Amino acid sequence: MNELRNKKLTENSRTLRKGMTPEERHLWYDFLKDLSVNVHRQKILGRYIVDFYCKEAKLVIEIDGAQHYEHRAKEYDGKRTEYLENLGMKVIRILNGQVNKDFSNVCRYINENIDKRG
Repeated sequence: MNELRNKKLTENSRTLRKGMTPEERHLWYDFLKDLSVNVHRQKILGRYIVDFYCKEAKLVIEIDGAQHYEHRAKEYDGKRTEYLENLGMKVIRILNGQVNKDFSNVCRYINENIDKRG
């Protein structure tokens, strides 16, 4: 699946890893990085960079802020999700507020999706 690697996005991916949002940072350092399966941050998949990706489960985890409610963002997210699902991946979206207010259930939800697909 060489299609999943886009070298043009490498620098952008590095920049995004260094500048993670507080919610992405919280999820990464307090949960995802210590899972028994590998999870990658700001992973390039074809023409997109996803927040987190678990290859073993073919699971994309997106952490969404308020900008994702805007019409253009919803359209973009829909096309992006369709592209990734056509590659056999499942995309789950988690709101910033959920990470901040209900972290344990967010972690449980992610684990359930990994277990189902892993």
